[in-house]
Amino acid sequence: MREIEPDLKEAQVPTTATPVETLDVLIVGAGVSGIGAAHYVTKEMPQKTYALLEGRESIGGTWDLFRYPGIRSDSDLHTFGFEFKPWVDKQSIADADRIMQYLREAVDEDKINEHLRLQHKVPALNWSSSEQLWTAEIDRLDTGEHIQLKASWVYCGSGYYNYDEGFTPHFEGRERFTGQVVHPQHWPEDLDYKGKKVVVIGSGATAVTLLPAMANETEHITMLQRTPTYILPLPKHDPFANVARRILGDERGYAVARWKNILQQRVLYEAAQRFPKTSRKVIRKVNQVLLPDGYDVDTHFNPPYNPWDQRLCAVPDADLFKTIRSGKASVVTDRIKTFTEKGLLLESGTELEADIVVTATGLNVRLFGGMELSLDGEPVVLRDHVIYRGMMLSGVPNLALAVGYTNSSWTLKIGLIGEYWCRLMAYMDARGYREVAPVVDPNMETRPALDFGAGYIKRVEDQLPRQGAEEPWKMSMSFYKDRKALGADVADFENLRFKRAASPAGVGSSEGSERVESAVG
Repeated sequence: MREIEPDLKEAQVPTTATPVETLDVLIVGAGVSGIGAAHYVTKEMPQKTYALLEGRESIGGTWDLFRYPGIRSDSDLHTFGFEFKPWVDKQSIADADRIMQYLREAVDEDKINEHLRLQHKVPALNWSSSEQLWTAEIDRLDTGEHIQLKASWVYCGSGYYNYDEGFTPHFEGRERFTGQVVHPQHWPEDLDYKGKKVVVIGSGATAVTLLPAMANETEHITMLQRTPTYILPLPKHDPFANVARRILGDERGYAVARWKNILQQRVLYEAAQRFPKTSRKVIRKVNQVLLPDGYDVDTHFNPPYNPWDQRLCAVPDADLFKTIRSGKASVVTDRIKTFTEKGLLLESGTELEADIVVTATGLNVRLFGGMELSLDGEPVVLRDHVIYRGMMLSGVPNLALAVGYTNSSWTLKIGLIGEYWCRLMAYMDARGYREVAPVVDPNMETRPALDFGAGYIKRVEDQLPRQGAEEPWKMSMSFYKDRKALGADVADFENLRFKRAASPAGVGSSEGSERVESAVG
């Protein structure tokens, strides 16, 4: 009997669980930022294993999510497009369908599809100091499974707003309204607005897009704004870019047009910052010329803040102004007192009748796609961390994030981050480092990371990471400064702490040896 017992015990041992897949890099989010990151890993670090995870059923992020009429870029595609892939369409201010086609081509050309995993939602990430790895908790929405993936590096390309729910403020009496209320982030495919009265609440990029896109089919459409926004016309087709591409070819023509537009954007921004009064006058004059004679420009198109204190809105070929001139659309500047059965009662006493109210009232900001971050099981509280070079968090190892510009094309910053990130990984590989984390002076003065006047930023200021007053802790919004800063030596031993593989005791290489190596290497 004693001879049998060992066999019986062995038979009772559970089957070994399937090992967790371990990768070099995990990219979360398959929008513009994630696709850009995947390109740089593919081209610059081909030896790296990686996966690109996307919670939704399609790539594209913003450009696939939003389906409201007329959705388009508010930046020219020669700067919003990737540096590595020419924008060859004649439209410079492009609609979502054209942008989606461009992104699909980028994915196909780099064979990113081989690494793409759709319907993989990441609710949590935990860093293990002993393993020097991130563990991603993943909900597979296609199968209902919960799985794990491990990776040495995580790049979060999920942007900075909540894809699940847009922002809608509380409106008194909304339940009394007998019409339909729609948020642009959740636009119904079957929404019928033909011959109906539509009120769009808001004055941002979405609102100024909806008016000309819907006006021809509605009985009338009104943009109801609490505060005006600076709005400037841009050509839908960039003649310079199209000529440059025809003469120089797609790649060289695109590069020339890109740099022309980068410079143009910077000049306009710097001029607005240095000469705000003059800039206001110029924008007002442009608006006045495009609007009907006698139009009350100072009420409806004269914001109380300076240009670029909040983002300007671009309208292709002045379509918003043309729609107003036609009489099919109007702008009302007032505050909502309450919804009524038939529409909106304003504080001025005016009642706007509506069959449909569109709440183009903005976004909810949410970094990291809502993922819960933790270090050895301890939650990462974002407001307690400072952003390094606009792409890493103090005290958090091997984690990159993508936050683009608020005063120019988002993608310009994303490209710089992708290149720097790959150089950082290459530097670490060459010297045997397994982890790196920014280290900040706890006495350094800080302020909100996104120092921007927009309401959607102000609502969550206290929930976001911080920035410092000086480089490399300052969140720059200048492509030229970032190009220099992110092109610098990655061996920043003053602000970065590198570690080699952990010893059995869990201790990495000493800070002293790291500083010596930087001095001789």
